[in-house]
Amino acid sequence: MTELTAGGDPEAAYLIRGVRVLGAEPTDLLLTGGVVAETGSGLAARGARVVDGDGLVALPGLVDLHTHLREPGREDAETVESGSRAAALGGYTAVCAMANTSPVADTAGVVEQVWRLGREAGLVDVQPIGAVTVGLAGEHLAELGAMAESAARVRIFSDDGHCVADPRLMRRALEYVKAFDGVIAQHAEEPRLTEGAQMHEGEVATRLGLTGWPAVAEEAIIARDVLLAEHVGSRLHVCHLSTAGSVEVLRHAKARGVRVTAEVTPHHLLLTDERAASYDPVFKVNPPLRTAADVTALRAALVEGIIDVVATDHAPHALEDKECEWAYARPGMLGLETALPVLLDVLGERWDLIAERMSRTPARIAGLAEHGRTPAPGVPANLTLVDPAARRTVDPGEQASRSRNTPYAGLTLPGRIVATFLRGEPTVLDGKAVK
Repeated sequence: MTELTAGGDPEAAYLIRGVRVLGAEPTDLLLTGGVVAETGSGLAARGARVVDGDGLVALPGLVDLHTHLREPGREDAETVESGSRAAALGGYTAVCAMANTSPVADTAGVVEQVWRLGREAGLVDVQPIGAVTVGLAGEHLAELGAMAESAARVRIFSDDGHCVADPRLMRRALEYVKAFDGVIAQHAEEPRLTEGAQMHEGEVATRLGLTGWPAVAEEAIIARDVLLAEHVGSRLHVCHLSTAGSVEVLRHAKARGVRVTAEVTPHHLLLTDERAASYDPVFKVNPPLRTAADVTALRAALVEGIIDVVATDHAPHALEDKECEWAYARPGMLGLETALPVLLDVLGERWDLIAERMSRTPARIAGLAEHGRTPAPGVPANLTLVDPAARRTVDPGEQASRSRNTPYAGLTLPGRIVATFLRGEPTVLDGKAVK
């Protein structure tokens, strides 16, 4: 692959030779003016910078509906810039930044700050998610309309990390966002059932002597909220769905025509609660890792389309918040740089399904019209190139995130992100960030 420098001429052309779009037969892609200008065999363009796509697969740039960038407030764990770099290295061209910052992203001013920081970084499109309630406290609705009308044009609202537990408040939120076709993304956890919980409630928790987080705490909130969404006729999105029972609630709701979508994380598709047996806090996450039976059900639901999206829930934490006793550790795991390899490990080379769950559908849910589009003439040139034959061992020290709390350290996973293009400009080349 040719060596390119950071920045560059926005009107420069890039010619990707012999790449397989969604695994199809090799073709050339000419990127210029921010779009895919031409596709076909034997393309040529005077002055174009050539990228060798032999053996590589082109996907629409990945879109993450659930990223924690920590800025403002916890820049020791992550910044918009460092998180954007991690995202680009993971093949992402757009990420939705969760609202649990400090101050909370519950006003137009804070969401615009995050949005502008993303534009300044220029590595991925950072789309802020606004809080549903003031300070994530679950008592009063935040400035939903002002955030929607801000420069950031917020369309997804979530108190992630906290459940909107009050049904009246949840109904009001669903009614409010319906006016501009917004989405309420719920952290489904009945707090009265999870007080003091440390991991999944089950055999492993009993053996370890840790307080359990029952599956029904998630399932009960999802059941309540799909009924509310059906009553209001508004859009509901379920964050990090984790249990087999939740899949069945979702299946029933979709059969009834409820406007509900759901996401699953890579770690809930791969890891089980047995990992907690080591008491290593890197495996502490909310919702917790579940059983092998839950993992099997989640994988099947993802393939079937009952679960719509794979979202990372990328949750960086400073060393002192993770390298401590299990009970005191903050829940959360890194995910941006390993999501696609984990999905390749789980699903194999099912490129169209991967593009649907990691790009097209999340872009549609978030209203990101420039993203989630298969490379074709006239389409915005947001794409990622993957080497499916490569295998890499995860080394936390090599990751771009400021934090190191990856649950995959030492694990060898398939696939390598070779290049990422944002509106035709490379953000990653030969597996390295270009700025």
